[in-house]
Amino acid sequence: MTHDHHSSFEPGDCAEYLQQIIYFLDNELDEADCADVRRHLDECGPCLHHYDLERTVKSVVARSCAESAPESLRQRVTLQIREVQIRITEV
Repeated sequence: MTHDHHSSFEPGDCAEYLQQIIYFLDNELDEADCADVRRHLDECGPCLHHYDLERTVKSVVARSCAESAPESLRQRVTLQIREVQIRITEV
């Protein structure tokens, strides 16, 4: 993989930064580590792309977890669960 680094980053550094991206997104790094990750993302296009992808996935998951199923769907699922329970108890 080719990286356009304009600083002293070594090729192996990307693996370390990629592992920190999740912690960075969750605000679980101290300020010094956040600054290091930000600096690396500013200078490394492939890592920035990975960060953008992780951020998008996290956003989509958060949004989908906040949505509720329509009441009609919830009622159909509940009815099917009850039917299965009845069949199991009859066996």
